[in-house]
Amino acid sequence: MTDTQPNPAHLAAAISAARAAGQLLKSHFGRPLDVSEMLAHDIKLDLDTQCQEQITEALLKAFPEHALYGEEGIAGNQDSEWQWIVDPIDGTVNYFYSIPHFCISIALRHKGVIVVGVIYDPMRDELWEVERGGTPKLNGQPMSVSRREKLSDAIVSVGMSKSPDVAKQATVILEKYVHRVRKCRLMGSAALDLAYVACGRLDAYIEQSVNLWDVAAGQLLVESAGGRFESVPRQDNPDKISVRAWNGRMDICLE
Repeated sequence: MTDTQPNPAHLAAAISAARAAGQLLKSHFGRPLDVSEMLAHDIKLDLDTQCQEQITEALLKAFPEHALYGEEGIAGNQDSEWQWIVDPIDGTVNYFYSIPHFCISIALRHKGVIVVGVIYDPMRDELWEVERGGTPKLNGQPMSVSRREKLSDAIVSVGMSKSPDVAKQATVILEKYVHRVRKCRLMGSAALDLAYVACGRLDAYIEQSVNLWDVAAGQLLVESAGGRFESVPRQDNPDKISVRAWNGRMDICLE
């Protein structure tokens, strides 16, 4: 086992935590939800925190020396070389409006290198998983990115972020591709967009401003499935990154 390879127990723990969180989310789906913060273009649910706390408890019980960094805060030993990266509900607005397109995203990185990626869609009971150097799988079956080469045949998902400047940039990208590809989509879950690229449902995903927890697991899935993932820090916000992920066979750009 090399310095950046995980213990097989890491992947098993991530899968178990993702599935358990998925059961929690599915049990509350379509029911009245407690809102902790209602913003102009976003929603924070009490369930976001509850879900991350459940994941944190499971992962740090199994690996108490590890750190955890998630959308709802940090936990564990922040000096550790092992860090879990968690988005407990990627697609919270979809979830709140009873749109069944959301997921749990769990990644593990060692010394800055992502070594485990798990994305789970509890509504469709679809689980994407991969270890660095291993075969990426969807529900236990090997998967790969699409083989399409022409933009005119492509399905491209464009993320639409919240701030006016970033939304304007996304609109420019959408206008650029909408007449060049077969269809553009705005799906509302960055992690699922990446999972869909990894298994060939989408040919590309582009977003101007996302967080690490949105894309960490999906990056490893896309790259392991034969695709390409590129990100650059945003100059106006060091906590955000601009991302493009695609099958590597066509010309996709961030601008």
